[in-house]
Amino acid sequence: MARLEYIHYEFRHVSLGEDGDLVYTKEARPPIKDLPQIYWEDGTGWDEANVWALDRAASGTLDAETIKRTMKHLCRYANFLEAQCIDWRNFPIRKEERVLNKFKGRLEKDRDKGLLESSTAMNCMNSVIQFYRFADTHNLVGSEAPMWEDRIVRMTRYDNVGFKRAMSILSTDLSIKNSKRQGVMLEDGLLPLSAEHWNSLLAYTAVHAVEELHRMLAIGFFTGARLGTITTLTVTSLETARAHPTVEGLYLLPVGPGTDVATKSSVNGNLHIPEAVLMDLKAYATSTTRLLREKNAHPSHKDVLFLTRTSKPYTVATVDRLVHTMRSQAADAGLHFMHKFKFHQSRATFGTWLMQLLLDCGATTSAIEFVRDAMLHKSESMTWRYIKFLENTPAKEKAAGAFSAAFTNVTNRNWEKVDA
Repeated sequence: MARLEYIHYEFRHVSLGEDGDLVYTKEARPPIKDLPQIYWEDGTGWDEANVWALDRAASGTLDAETIKRTMKHLCRYANFLEAQCIDWRNFPIRKEERVLNKFKGRLEKDRDKGLLESSTAMNCMNSVIQFYRFADTHNLVGSEAPMWEDRIVRMTRYDNVGFKRAMSILSTDLSIKNSKRQGVMLEDGLLPLSAEHWNSLLAYTAVHAVEELHRMLAIGFFTGARLGTITTLTVTSLETARAHPTVEGLYLLPVGPGTDVATKSSVNGNLHIPEAVLMDLKAYATSTTRLLREKNAHPSHKDVLFLTRTSKPYTVATVDRLVHTMRSQAADAGLHFMHKFKFHQSRATFGTWLMQLLLDCGATTSAIEFVRDAMLHKSESMTWRYIKFLENTPAKEKAAGAFSAAFTNVTNRNWEKVDA
């Protein structure tokens, strides 16, 4: 399958030397860190897509995260092309045979099956269209047949004082509507796992998955941390954790600006981490496996907690690939709920059942405040979704009871081999 990698790009000027050879001279422009690039299964780069990413990053007008997001969508498209053995420039006369029409059909099928969020399908198609507009402008497609039909869409809105405003936007016949699901949805539209399912998952990964992935999932399920936060945890950050002033067996681990541990929107806060999980991570930090990787790591990476076998920090993309492989293997092993599993569901699971535990213990106000702080929400509006979700979820008491038993007995858990 195609893969997305991040490179350190330095600008160089190319000229012809006296002997006729190309001479590369480093430019004074600052380099681009973590430039996303797509590589096919055979290891060759998708040059046209990679030039598009470079062009957007070099312009300085787009946020780095925006470029990464669009390239992730384009990587999904690259995987589709390889799976279908279709060239990205295949645009015959018949519309239904054109590559973009086929890809739109695949996105809509995945959306209808629940494998893909409607917003993700829409954004993915839009990103692919943006790339083709760039490629067509620079004569990289070479298709005589039309790739799509452009159309002007007129949108109207009213400003704060009631005046009507209208604007026209350029759209295509390939656009996908964002049809939102009915009902209360959690973050990113993901649903939590039941206590039985997440316990079975950790039991499986403890034996069959890479030990770093197992520990990352454990952190996700028992702290609600985002993957971007987990992959930037450092050994030093573990030492900054302090006991919670009111909850026995719980520690507060500072994250955000000033800690070298990344958070979404650079929010400052604390991960609420059970003592057993914290002790396990400290033991892993001094394990022979990790110390050998630290020895070979770049000086700027030696303090990162999770290092790959090549002594590089895990990235979100790397973990996503591990999850993709583990997901199919776990499903084949009988964990059928894993067919649609995403790492971020660990966060949804933590937030849902923590909220239920707190609601069972007392006032709603204190529960909202505790969950908001534990999940580093910028506002309480997102935290309220967990309450609304619980109010509309059947059999919540049974599921919450199972989670309560697992959460409160976490100190007795054997993290080397989790029992299902």
